[in-house]
Amino acid sequence: MPRTTQIFCASTLYGAATLAAAIESGLFTEPDRRVLLVFNNSMTPETTPAVDEMPGFGPLRDHFDDVLSWNEAIRPFHPGAWVPRPDDIPLFERYLRLLWGLGEDRVELVLESIQVTPALTVAQLFTGAPVDVYADGLMSYGPTRNKLDPLVGTRVRRLLHLDLVPGLTPMLLTEFDVHAHLVPAPAFLKVMSELSAAVPGLPALPDNAALLLGQYLSALNILSAAEEEDLHVRMMRGAVERGHRAIVFKPHPTAPARFSRVLEAEAAKLGVDLTVLDTPVLAEVLFERARPGLVVGCFSTALFTASAFYDLPVARVGTETLLDRLTPYQNSNRVPLVLADAVLPDLADRGDERPVPAGTLNGLVTAIGFVMQPQMHSARRPDAERYLSQHLGPRTQRYVRRKRLTSLGLPGGIPERLAFLPRSTTARRMVRRARALRKAVRG
Repeated sequence: MPRTTQIFCASTLYGAATLAAAIESGLFTEPDRRVLLVFNNSMTPETTPAVDEMPGFGPLRDHFDDVLSWNEAIRPFHPGAWVPRPDDIPLFERYLRLLWGLGEDRVELVLESIQVTPALTVAQLFTGAPVDVYADGLMSYGPTRNKLDPLVGTRVRRLLHLDLVPGLTPMLLTEFDVHAHLVPAPAFLKVMSELSAAVPGLPALPDNAALLLGQYLSALNILSAAEEEDLHVRMMRGAVERGHRAIVFKPHPTAPARFSRVLEAEAAKLGVDLTVLDTPVLAEVLFERARPGLVVGCFSTALFTASAFYDLPVARVGTETLLDRLTPYQNSNRVPLVLADAVLPDLADRGDERPVPAGTLNGLVTAIGFVMQPQMHSARRPDAERYLSQHLGPRTQRYVRRKRLTSLGLPGGIPERLAFLPRSTTARRMVRRARALRKAVRG
C-alpha cells in the first residue's frame, strides 16, 4: 500500500489556525505525513512575511510534519499569476513529487479558494487527488465565483467552515453537491489561545478600548485611498460618540503608513488616546489579550469572530456605500458585505434599522447567490423568486439591483404584468431593431 500524504494549503494565519482546529477535532484521518503548503499571495511577496513567518505561528507548526513554500517551488513566478500549460501538468507533478519527497504517495489536498490560483493550480497538478475545501472567512457563504472545471469540482468531498453566522448554510460548491461540515468553535478558540500566547512584543492595550479594523479596500479598487482614510476617521468618530476615549487601530498589514497618520491627526483633534499596532497580528489575538470594549470595521471576517466566538460588541461602517460601489455584481466580496450590513449593527445606531431576521437569512443569501450566478445555480430560481416576492422591501432592496432583477425576470424588477418580457424572444428582437434604427437615424 502506498503512503498517504495530506497537503494542507494556507495563505493566511487565520486559515492555518482553522486547519489546526479541524485537525484537532478529528475531521481528518491520520495520514502517514501531513504537509502545510504556504502561499504568499501578496502583491510583493518578497517584502511581505509569509504565514510561517507571522508572529504566533509556532504552535501551529506542531500540527504538521513539514512546512513547505509554494512560492519557492515556482520561483520566480507569482502565485496569483502562474498557471502551467495543460501539456506540462504531468511534468510539473513529477517535479513537485521529487522536490517535496512525495514519491508514489497517495496525495490528499485541503485547499482554500479552490476557484482561483494558486489553489486551483495545485488541484490541477495533482490530477485525481481527492480534495477537501475549507473556508477562510465569509466568502464560502456565497456562490463559487467562477465556473469550476468539473475535473476539479467533482473531486471535492466536503467544505469545512467555522460557524461565523450561526444557522447560515454555505453556498460555495453546492453546484457539485458538496456538503458543509462545521469546524467546532471550541477547537478554534483553543488554537487561537495558543497562538495568542506565542505572539511576542505586543504592547499593553488600554481597557475598554475601541478596536478599529482596517481592510485596505483601496487595494481592491472598491474605494479610493482618500475615501478609505475617511472611512477610518468615521470609525474613530463613531467610537468616540459611543463614549470610548481610547482607540486602537489595527491597519491591514499591507496598508500604507499614511492611513495611520490621518487617524493620528484626528485623534489629536478629538482629544483621545490612539494606539496604532505595528505588529502584524490577527485581530483574534487582540480579542484574547485585551478584550476591547467595541470592535469596529466594514465587512471584515474578524467582526463575526468577535461577535460569534468572543461575545464582543461590534459595529459596522460604510457598508451601504460599498454595496453601490462593488462591481461586477458577481464580485465574491458581495455576500460578505451583505452579511455585515444585514446582521451587524450600524455604528451610527440610527435606531430605525434592525438586523435582517435570522430566519430569513438563508433565503436572502440564496436569492443573492442566484442573482450573482443564475446559470450556475439555475435550480435556485424558485427559492429566489419566493424570497423576493415575500421579503423584498426598503431594507433588502439595497442588496439586489432592480436592473439585474429585471434582466432575470425576478420579482422586484419591472412590474409583474410585464414580467414575461425578459424571457420573450419577440420583445428582445423588437428592442434590437429599435436600437439599430436609432443608430441609423443618428448616423
